[in-house]
Amino acid sequence: MTTGISKVKSFLIVIIVYCLCLLVSWFIMFYGNVENDLWAMGLADLTATVIVFVFSFAYSNSSIYDPYWSVYPIFISSYWIILIGDIGNMYRNCLVFALVLVWGIRLTLNWARGWHGMMHQDWRYVQLKSETGPFYWLVSFLGIHLFPTLLVFLSCIPLYFIFQISAPLGIVDVIVFLVTGGAILIEAIADNQLRCFKQSADNEGKVMDRGLWSYSRHPNYFGEILFWFGLFLFILNDYKPDRYWLVGGSVSIFLLFVFISIPMMEKRELKKQGYKQYKEKVSVLIPLPNRKK
Repeated sequence: MTTGISKVKSFLIVIIVYCLCLLVSWFIMFYGNVENDLWAMGLADLTATVIVFVFSFAYSNSSIYDPYWSVYPIFISSYWIILIGDIGNMYRNCLVFALVLVWGIRLTLNWARGWHGMMHQDWRYVQLKSETGPFYWLVSFLGIHLFPTLLVFLSCIPLYFIFQISAPLGIVDVIVFLVTGGAILIEAIADNQLRCFKQSADNEGKVMDRGLWSYSRHPNYFGEILFWFGLFLFILNDYKPDRYWLVGGSVSIFLLFVFISIPMMEKRELKKQGYKQYKEKVSVLIPLPNRKK
């Protein structure tokens, strides 16, 4: 990790990096001469990821990539909604874009509150670096940068088709909006409760088992997964059998959390006294009433 860089300067560097990414992405979309809109966006997404990785490597901090997860979907959805124009239903498109915007801004701000600058890096990356040694930056590019980019891009592809749906707003939109908006709310509440819990010195080393965390061991992950499935469900307004593959991105994100993120968190949390008992009582993901021993 890079030391000696202030927090303010660290955030300024991150802002410059992402402005550069978005600028290059816009250039590729307009002047890249890629006829297929999806492939063009995929190329822009990949190029932006490489740019972020270069800076991650230069400053020896892979956490520079962390806000990419929530920043780039805003760019993807904004470009596609402009590209598609009047083809789709304007009210639905604004509704969907508003959900992506609120989700992205909230998640980015949540990351910013927890990142202390170039001297700070996600503990999972620190652990990964100690385990992979000289191969860390290859692993970082493939696993920390490229892999999440691929998953998020796949999850954003349904938006390209949703923005083209001309059907009027209906009950499906109302239900799906409540599901997706509820997912954002769940994630926001869970993150805020966890942040408040950690801010108290009295809770150091203790298990977070209050609020939403008394019903799910990972309510923030549940909200994130539900959000991506919620966005996909807007496609039901004009679902066609040959579009079944569009759910692949949401499923991939679900698998990422269930088989990678949650096991890593559980392994770490089990070192805390009382987590084993907490684990026996509380659901791993979906909020449910406590189980009795």
